Amino acid sequence: MIPSFTKVHNKFKFNGMYFDFKALKDVAYSFVKEGEDFEKNIGVFLLDWLDDKDYVYANTSGSTGPPKRIKIQKQAMVHSAIATGNYFNLQPGDSALHCLPTTFIAGKMMLVRAMILGLELDVISPASNPLKNNRKSYDFSAMVPLQLENGLGGLDKIKTLIVGGAAVSKQLQEQLNGLFCSVFATYGMTETVTHIAVKKLNHFEKTSPKVENNKGFEILEDISISQDQRDCLIITAPKLNASPIVTNDVVKLTSDMSFEILGRADNVINSGGIKLFPEQIEAKLLPFMTQRFFIASKNDPSLGEQLILVVEGQSNVLDTSFFKGLDSYEKPKHIYNVEVFCETSTGKIQREKNLALLK
Repeated sequence: MIPSFTKVHNKFKFNGMYFDFKALKDVAYSFVKEGEDFEKNIGVFLLDWLDDKDYVYANTSGSTGPPKRIKIQKQAMVHSAIATGNYFNLQPGDSALHCLPTTFIAGKMMLVRAMILGLELDVISPASNPLKNNRKSYDFSAMVPLQLENGLGGLDKIKTLIVGGAAVSKQLQEQLNGLFCSVFATYGMTETVTHIAVKKLNHFEKTSPKVENNKGFEILEDISISQDQRDCLIITAPKLNASPIVTNDVVKLTSDMSFEILGRADNVINSGGIKLFPEQIEAKLLPFMTQRFFIASKNDPSLGEQLILVVEGQSNVLDTSFFKGLDSYEKPKHIYNVEVFCETSTGKIQREKNLALLK
């Protein structure tokens, strides 16, 4: 039987204490009135979750367009929580650490998973290193890549960790080898009620046989995937969203249950008839770069689009040896600098806004 959003699991604990529906409302009011900023955000969401409406509002991150506020059905969030619980075999009474901002869908879903699955949830401030002073072990947690990188020394205290909000760099992934913690990258968005697919980042000997070469994302239950004429991913998830969601992510379908991301359609560069994916070039450059950067293009009368590199900082001077690993058509024709990158509230680089700053 599928749980209802109107119920709180009897095994659910919040900061070490059991709460039913009514008592949780009192906590929410207390957080809003007297809590720290992150607790106020938790309190606001809990009051929304515990009211009589069958929906809540959530903010998109704004990484690919203007941030917006969208309506999400509470029962869809329940279905998402169950799918995550089933994939990772989360059981009532399992412990979880919540260290994400509750202003976005990922933070909201940590609370929903705990209430619906009966997890024992500890909530802390969403610091850049949430494990700095941690002495407790947890079965499950979720972080963004910056928290993962800063918290590497404390991951022996976490059994399973999901990471989202931005891509995990190759260098950071290499540092996960040999760790006790099983780390998964996630793929999803606010419209899909957080992740609909996951990819293992370590412990590859235990990787699902459904995903080839440890490269692809494996979809969760009750999800189906296809492609449009641009080769972009289409997500069909009737329990999460009434209509199929057409993304701008160009993918390779490796099976009916898995896919690899090639890049974003709105970032693809057509230079002299050759399609270039900035994300793939950026992955090759990443080991050599000490500052943030991204690949983009500008109009060119001969090539149509000319590949450029934009770096953060006061200088656009780079060692040309950085480009030795690139094919000839992948090498930037010009390098530009932006002193401080424009970014979203979650730290994603806003490419279009930064390109508008170029002289």
